[in-house]
Amino acid sequence: MGRLTNAIKHLLIINVLLFVATMLYGEQMYEWFSLWFPKNGNFGIWQMVSHMFMHGGLAHIGFNMYALWAFGTPLERMWGRNKFLFFYFSAGLGAALIHTGVNYYHFNEGINALVSSGIPKNEIMEIISGGQYSPSWYDIVPKGTIDSFLSAYNTPAVGASGAIYGILVAFGMSYPNSELFLIFLPIPIKAKIFIPVLIALDLFSGVTGYGIFGQGIAHFAHVGGAIAGFIMMWYWKKNQFNDKRWD
Repeated sequence: MGRLTNAIKHLLIINVLLFVATMLYGEQMYEWFSLWFPKNGNFGIWQMVSHMFMHGGLAHIGFNMYALWAFGTPLERMWGRNKFLFFYFSAGLGAALIHTGVNYYHFNEGINALVSSGIPKNEIMEIISGGQYSPSWYDIVPKGTIDSFLSAYNTPAVGASGAIYGILVAFGMSYPNSELFLIFLPIPIKAKIFIPVLIALDLFSGVTGYGIFGQGIAHFAHVGGAIAGFIMMWYWKKNQFNDKRWD
């Protein structure tokens, strides 16, 4: 890929610096900058952007930063810094919105089921706002519904993955016949095949709850970033977007 392009370099630096800060001041950093559910007391509107610079561990940031460098570099060279950054943050915001929308669905499904069972809504909110739950809820509402309800409220999202999935889509649409060599699949596979399959697997995991890639992954954030990336690429190609306006 050659030397680092300007936007990629600065994104890498910011992510690494915040990762180090998180290792030093973990709980407080996650509380401030992760993306919490809007009804959670920890939520702040800035988290729609700040969560893109937070990561849960070395493997998490390592994979994301490698993908940013490997797939983002040719895009920045093609588009220029400003257009690339617009695309990157737009994909990340799209990921955050869809992730939050899915959480709203699970939250409302859970709380409506509990209210229908005779538990006052203010009592439910008082319990979960304290980071707790009532074991009796599992006796009156299906376990999956309660688990999804509690996860939506209590589990913050972190990582650049949503924006990265937008980058993957843009790379696949710009360089569909590029052959990728993967550690877990040591044969060349074209981007136009690998990237749609990867997104489909995330969608499958998000819908079924079966963690192909492991647990604790915000699958719908990945899908949201991919959708946002596809919409932007489709619009730009259709309208022959003028790159000079990004200079």
